[in-house]
Amino acid sequence: QVQLVESGGGLVQPGGSLRLSCAASRTIVSIYDMGWYRQTPGKQRELVATITYGGNFNYADSVKGRFTISRDSAKNTVDLQMNSLKPEDTAVYYCIMREWNLKQNWGQGTQVTVSS
Repeated sequence: QVQLVESGGGLVQPGGSLRLSCAASRTIVSIYDMGWYRQTPGKQRELVATITYGGNFNYADSVKGRFTISRDSAKNTVDLQMNSLKPEDTAVYYCIMREWNLKQNWGQGTQVTVSS
């Protein structure tokens, strides 16, 4: 069983920046894509950003121009640089790594709070 370990969450003021990182506990050789979702109480988990094995990006409209996803395929890591943070970005952020056989590997989540 692969474990995804996230780090980098915390409290930041509006307009500030945070960088989230996610690493797999072992090598996943059949990754289709990896990325980040987020969830707030009472709402469904929503896409933030993903990047496929082929390098195609997908960003939620609400984060375009502010967030940047990057990955190291060899190390099975994926990062999310979040700039110009807004209070509405407050959520638990989850890392995901999906395999070609449709298996989904999720992290435990890391809290991001944007507040003055």
